[in-house]
Amino acid sequence: MSRDPEPTDPTGPARPAPPERTAGRGRGGVSRRSLFGTGAGALAVGAGLGWFGQPAAAALGSTAAGDHRDVVDFHGEHQAGIVTPAQDRMCFASLNVVTEDRAELVALLKKWTQACARLTRGLDVTEEGFDGGSQYAPPQDTGEAHDLSAGHLSVTVGFGRSLFEDRGKDRFGLRKHLPQALTDLPHFPGDALEPERTGGDLCIQACADDPQVAVHAVHNLVRMGFGTVSTRWLQLGFGRTSSTSKDQTTARNLFGFKDGTANLKAEEPELLDEHLWVRDGSWMDGGTYLVARRIRMIMETWDRESLMGQETIIGRTKATGAPLSGGEEFTAPDFGMQGSGNEPIIPVDAHVRLVHPGSNGGAHMLRRGYNYADGTDSVGNLDMGLFFIAMVNDPRTRFVPIQNKMAREDALSEYLRHTGSGLFAVPPGVPDEPGAYLGRQLFEA
Repeated sequence: MSRDPEPTDPTGPARPAPPERTAGRGRGGVSRRSLFGTGAGALAVGAGLGWFGQPAAAALGSTAAGDHRDVVDFHGEHQAGIVTPAQDRMCFASLNVVTEDRAELVALLKKWTQACARLTRGLDVTEEGFDGGSQYAPPQDTGEAHDLSAGHLSVTVGFGRSLFEDRGKDRFGLRKHLPQALTDLPHFPGDALEPERTGGDLCIQACADDPQVAVHAVHNLVRMGFGTVSTRWLQLGFGRTSSTSKDQTTARNLFGFKDGTANLKAEEPELLDEHLWVRDGSWMDGGTYLVARRIRMIMETWDRESLMGQETIIGRTKATGAPLSGGEEFTAPDFGMQGSGNEPIIPVDAHVRLVHPGSNGGAHMLRRGYNYADGTDSVGNLDMGLFFIAMVNDPRTRFVPIQNKMAREDALSEYLRHTGSGLFAVPPGVPDEPGAYLGRQLFEA
């Protein structure tokens, strides 16, 4: 991350830049500050020298500073990080709001909006950055991503039910705007939820190509909220387990199977309008709902299952992801095809059958899950699995019934343990105009 280019004042001397530091130099020995230059003239000279031309880009790599191909626009009708092509790394944080002052909360959301617009462009969180302010005050940017590119960073913010109403209390005068769809998720059969990994007033989902870029974004937003918010829980994820664009290949989860073959894609606007975006004329119009579930995979049991057994449980081949009824990965499963003994070739308790839209009244989700690995438990078993994230326009009809069915009937459930959970209303995006900020539709409704 870097600062904005230093402005040039035609009527007087430019503000002197602070002394260059070794820590401010990018990978390959090129300083991002020197790449951006000290004004429009420097940028023009840089362009003439080929700094932003193809030879320099090739030398620095496609994610070098000044290469805007790795920038995801923060502004728009919808928040980024939903239909954005799923990046490979994620940092997800659930926060408690500790202030009782509505104005303080709104002020924080405004500061977050400004910060996110900078962070997603590969800049430090403020113009002063990590080393440009007073030597006697904490830096305004924590600095751990200063030498890194934007890395396709997207930041998505959501509101939990407890922000509106908590133990009967109308928080911040928002109860009258509580959406009916922002319900308390039921206790699903087999849940082993840990309170310290469940719920929250706010959530931040930061996704990027580089884990340090994602963590830096969450770190700085939380730091900016000292005294207004506190961290409730945090989860790091790697290796996306779903594709959100037809240009992406289907990734594999830690069981080794392709995951999310039937996922909604950004190139399907009609399906997105039907299943993803809220379209009700309320403050949530253009937003969506985010379901987060931390699902521990019981590796010690799964790893002893035969290949045939694994494929029967999933209902797909492990090698190609094709349904057991035949074809390729994207061939529609034939749930009526009979196998030996006139039993369905895709068993009635196979995962693919139970979660398929055709088995759930046509309900679709947009999934943005990630693998996680968090060490071991007290007896040495692996604590690793799937951090499941799904976006839907009504979790009551597009998530809860499916999860209930899976918990009761899915053969895969024997190998899973749900340890964390959260449901958040993700408001519409922020237009690129003065006065716009995250959640403005709610707070000015």
